[in-house]
Amino acid sequence: MAVRYLEENRTFVLHTKHSTYQMKVSDYDYLLHLYYGERIEDKDLSYLIKPQDRGFSPNPNEAGNDRTFSLDVFPQEFSSDGCCDFRKSSIEVKNGDGSYAFMGKVIKHKIYKGKYALEGLPALFPVEGDTVDTLEIWLQDLVTKVTVVLCYSVFEEKDIITRAVKVINQGEKTMYLNRIMSVMIDYMESAFDFIHFDGRHAMERKLTRTPVSYGVQGIGSTRGASSHQHNPFVILCDHEANEDYGDCYGFSLVYSGNFRCEVEKDQFDQTRILFGINPKGFSYQLKPGEQFTAPEVVLAYSDKGFSKLSHLYHDVYRSNLCRSPYTKMLRPIVINSWEATYFDFDDEKLLNIAKESVDMGVELFVLDDGWFGKRDNDNSGLGDWKVNTNKLRYGLTDFVNRINQLGLRFGLWIEPEMVSEDSDLYRAHPDWCLSINGRPVTRGRNQLVLDLSRRDVCDYIINSINEVIESANIEYIKWDMNRNITEAWSYVTEPEKQGEIYHRYILGLYYILDHIVLTHPDVLFVGCAGGGGRFDPGMLYYHPQIWCSDNTDAVNRLDIQYGTSFVYPISCIESHVSVCPNHQTGRTVPIETRGVVAMDGILGYELDATKLTDEEKATCRSQVKEYLKYYSLIADGDYYRLTSPYDDTRYVAWQHVSKDKKESLVSFVLTDKEFNEPQIYLKVKGLQATTLYEIEGEKGLYSGKILMKAGIPVPVIGQYESVQYHLIAKEE
Repeated sequence: MAVRYLEENRTFVLHTKHSTYQMKVSDYDYLLHLYYGERIEDKDLSYLIKPQDRGFSPNPNEAGNDRTFSLDVFPQEFSSDGCCDFRKSSIEVKNGDGSYAFMGKVIKHKIYKGKYALEGLPALFPVEGDTVDTLEIWLQDLVTKVTVVLCYSVFEEKDIITRAVKVINQGEKTMYLNRIMSVMIDYMESAFDFIHFDGRHAMERKLTRTPVSYGVQGIGSTRGASSHQHNPFVILCDHEANEDYGDCYGFSLVYSGNFRCEVEKDQFDQTRILFGINPKGFSYQLKPGEQFTAPEVVLAYSDKGFSKLSHLYHDVYRSNLCRSPYTKMLRPIVINSWEATYFDFDDEKLLNIAKESVDMGVELFVLDDGWFGKRDNDNSGLGDWKVNTNKLRYGLTDFVNRINQLGLRFGLWIEPEMVSEDSDLYRAHPDWCLSINGRPVTRGRNQLVLDLSRRDVCDYIINSINEVIESANIEYIKWDMNRNITEAWSYVTEPEKQGEIYHRYILGLYYILDHIVLTHPDVLFVGCAGGGGRFDPGMLYYHPQIWCSDNTDAVNRLDIQYGTSFVYPISCIESHVSVCPNHQTGRTVPIETRGVVAMDGILGYELDATKLTDEEKATCRSQVKEYLKYYSLIADGDYYRLTSPYDDTRYVAWQHVSKDKKESLVSFVLTDKEFNEPQIYLKVKGLQATTLYEIEGEKGLYSGKILMKAGIPVPVIGQYESVQYHLIAKEE
């Protein structure tokens, strides 16, 4: 099995194909972390811990006069709260007697085949061919009987370890859980860089890299969503690590709400990383016998830099995260109405756009915001999921039929989690919103957030949206969320449980998705939250693709899609060709380049097809043809970032390589034009060194080694212009 217990020295060893994770039950039954990294033999590594008297680092009572045993120094697997360890803790509890203390000791463990289950939460699942073994370790505070179950599942062939935590109140008094981290690892060194992906609306997931320094560094969200500002994915790596070299540790939280990741370098140059639900605004009541389940963290280790780390995440998220049949299907080429019309449309205008898009190679027409209720702008109508017959005169069913008669499939935009104050729903149920009784509300985009911690609200949404989906031949749903949560207070929840609302909102969201998305497997559901404001594995569990960003500028998208690619597979990144000058930046980029950038994801269009020239339509047809030709390579191949937008280069390049290394698509965009410029030689990656490759459309054969070491000379092109190379292996 991939999980082993060495009873003679009380050591747990977890092996993936190329990595090892090791823990040990110490003297006095505390669980210590020993190792995570390149695969090694089953040898107890506790010799790495050198006990010594650390003065002001206290010792647990059971250590007696042994001043060398201190939890303030030793590397732990799940740290205590209020007892001996002054570093950031895995857990904080308020016990029934008012005390704040938890000292977890190992009381038992269990090893079994298969994956642990997390009720109500998305998580990785095994697929055919996987070998998955699970370890559960029970830690208990022997005074309060509060019990923590540490869950580890090992996807051996995929080089992935998942972790989650369950907290059970086995005591006799009600307690409160104020902090719970899904993962904690103590490294016995600190020569790391901390990489995370920050940003803002329409400029998401920009890479930030800083050395780990003394004290605590952290990122997170308190916005009720994983957010535009920080993504729930981080990397710890060697200072020298790059795309091809160095040790890298990835941590990806499968959760769509408030999160927190903290990295602490302690007084003895050790590094602790913790990742889980953000403790701000979080306090969860557990009565005797009740249990809390924390979300999953997906761990991956690479000894060959960021590219290998990305490949591990891309592979497992493509195959083991989303249950939609569309994960293995060719996605339709869509055109979305938003940037074409915004709220100003009627059925005839939309039908004209749809008619013209057929000639572009488009397969599916998406009607975005404005089709329902009193919805002529973003100040009203949300929550009233009835068609606006002033715009669609004969109703939704008739309009969809007319779209289908054009040979197009049909998709629809919805924003089910929100409500406008100017709506029939709000007038009937003002208490269905998250707001604090007696306080004025905070508005965002002139809308409020429905209280998804309430089952009656969730059931209303389920029934309303299912009725819409089943009213016509709808084959695509864009699920949006355009407001962060403030005033996380519920009218029907007891005062002592209001600290549960943020988390219960997310549980309610997953409940809704279970009853809408999973019950309509023939519908392609696409995630969105003002673009990339909820681009996380929790949403990818339900949506095989997510609208990457509201920013459709091709040059900005080079940055956004670069950061996104570190953990998320290209097959889940929805990217559209939009009009120029671009509506967000005013920049003009050739339509050919807009297509190349959009092909670095799921290609679609976001424009008014009636305003395109015949030449532009012909270019779109060519883009669609090329994209369909390369689809399996883009969606299923290994991805290489050949440059970074942050490097001091004049261009950005990336590459898709088939798993068998017989085919590759290389893309290049010139971002900074110079007069009389030097020749650029583009060195590719991932090829078989001894295999001969043809560059499609050019003469000659070149070995993979030559293309990787000497490169391809790029022709002279203009600012923002692009080039693509299709490499095909030839039989010798």
